Parts: sequence; C-alpha cells; structure tokens
Amino acid sequence: MNHHSAVPQDAPPGAAPRPGASWAHFEHRADIGVRGTGPSREAAFEQAALALTAVVTPPERVMPHHRVELACEAADDESLLVAWLNALVYEMAVRRMLFSRFQVVIDGQHLRASAWGEPVSVPRHRPAVEIKGATFTGLRVAPDTHGAWLAQTVVDV
Repeated sequence: MNHHSAVPQDAPPGAAPRPGASWAHFEHRADIGVRGTGPSREAAFEQAALALTAVVTPPERVMPHHRVELACEAADDESLLVAWLNALVYEMAVRRMLFSRFQVVIDGQHLRASAWGEPVSVPRHRPAVEIKGATFTGLRVAPDTHGAWLAQTVVDV
C-alpha cells in the first residue's frame, strides 16, 4: 500500500505536507462472480439471475409480488447471458426493484423472460451493494459432462 502526505493545492512547489493529512492506494475488488446451473440453458440463466439478486440481498427476503417482462438477444450464448443480466440490472435500477423468481425462454439467440419481485425496502432488504453491470470476465455458458448447464460471469459492483 502506498501512503503519501497531502500538500495543500495552494502551497508553493516543495511545500511541506499538512500534518495529519495523507492519501493512499488500497486493494479493492469491485466484482463478484455469479454462477447458475440447471438441467437446461434456461434454468441456468434463471439461477444466474438469482445469484445476481443474492449479490444485493438474500433472495428469500424478496417477495415475488410484481411481474416484469424482459426480452433481449445476442449473437451467442455467452453474450446472451450478459445481455440478460444487464437487462435485469437495468430494471432493478430504473424500477428500484429486486427480483426473486424468474422464468426464462430461449429461442435461438432470443430470450424472453418474466421476473417477479418487489420495490426495494432498505430496512427489510438491507441492500449490500449496487450492481453496475455484467461483464465478459469469467464468462461461460456450456453444458457439463453430465448434461447440466452452467451460466456464469462476473458483475461489476
């Protein structure tokens, strides 16, 4: 970790730092991996969305009272996962909602989904972070050797 003393901006060049003032670099990881698995690509995408909610608050705290319809498309499965999660992040931010139940239908590279949730309640949900978006880091959508699907990526918080 680098520590540096702060010099007043209006001080002449070479001036001594102010006593007790400093700045520092510190380690900070602004990302969290989310992973969903399931018997189908759709189920894995639904579980990845649940993992997304769990970054903010325990999903069991979110009541599935209101349904929101979403749609997105992308050139491949990996890009579709990023588009899906970013569509959810957008809805979470614009509607100030959290979601705890998902139903995903994928037709080729088109995704249609319903997400059920409720408006954010700070006392009840105690949101830990705000998600900025899904990234292409650690991105993978594929069936495993047993036929179960994996859908994972890293989200920026």
